[in-house]
Amino acid sequence: MSFLYKMLRKKNITLNGKKADGKEKLGKDDTISVYFSDETFEKFANKHVKAASTEDVDVLSEFENAYKKYQNIDIIYEDDHILLVNKPAGILSQKADKNDVSMNEWLIGYLLSTGLISQDSLATFRPSVCNRLDRNTSGILICSKSLCGAQKMAEILKDRSLHKYYRTIVIGSMNEDASISGYLYKDEKRNTVKLFDKIPKGKNIKESDFSQIRTSYQIINKGTYSGNNEKILLTELEVLLHTGKTHQIRAHLSSIGHPIIGDSKYGNSKVNGLIKKEFGLKYQLLHAYRLEFPQIDGELSHLSGKTIVANVPSLYNKIEDKIF
Repeated sequence: MSFLYKMLRKKNITLNGKKADGKEKLGKDDTISVYFSDETFEKFANKHVKAASTEDVDVLSEFENAYKKYQNIDIIYEDDHILLVNKPAGILSQKADKNDVSMNEWLIGYLLSTGLISQDSLATFRPSVCNRLDRNTSGILICSKSLCGAQKMAEILKDRSLHKYYRTIVIGSMNEDASISGYLYKDEKRNTVKLFDKIPKGKNIKESDFSQIRTSYQIINKGTYSGNNEKILLTELEVLLHTGKTHQIRAHLSSIGHPIIGDSKYGNSKVNGLIKKEFGLKYQLLHAYRLEFPQIDGELSHLSGKTIVANVPSLYNKIEDKIF
């Protein structure tokens, strides 16, 4: 901010081609231009991106190591602007801690190793993951390779015109397809969420802390798991995520009495124990299975109406075959 004020004082910022003092109110189609030297640009680029200078060996090796660590990531679609991968369970989409290794680092490592980007290009644009999946949720992860790709993916994710479908197996026998809605509250300290039919009333309640959510599901299969002399009814679902909030699918299905198998936060510990003993499932069995793109104009118009599918993991297949 201090830099910008300094630039205003030095008359290096113009509004519609005329010198500005920063007190103007902007209107539609106004154009702001900022003039500064190459030296100043490089200073800011290196400070914020840490990629173009020779001093940043540690940062670059982080990308390289991430790519080597996750070399078997399945790329299911790629063009000049975006990359879609089938993320395995157990890998973070983005860092939660500075020492984490996530798909973000893998992405840059992959693009650097294949020559699709250079160290210098990282000073002006850094490719990144566009959507988030929980660490133990597998499936389609959208990554941007270009600024155009990042902007368009952000747009269709925000306006919800990109349809995201998940596959999962839940406890209990479900009899009909349905759409469910409610309000979600996130407990940051416990990293869990609570669901409500409507926003609760109270002196300390802030409406802004509650997000409206909607989830639809369609029944794919119904079956029975027999283990430890017990018969457990299970249902396989395809879930359409209308809104994308933390743990939405997991908490929403649990709230109607049909938790996902393997889910330690919102699930049934007894059933999870039986499934884990036989199949080795240690996390929620939830897979981002399919993307359906809307009509898109411009440079990414080739994605219009395209459907992308990510095969379910082998463990999912194993459980699915046994039960259904």
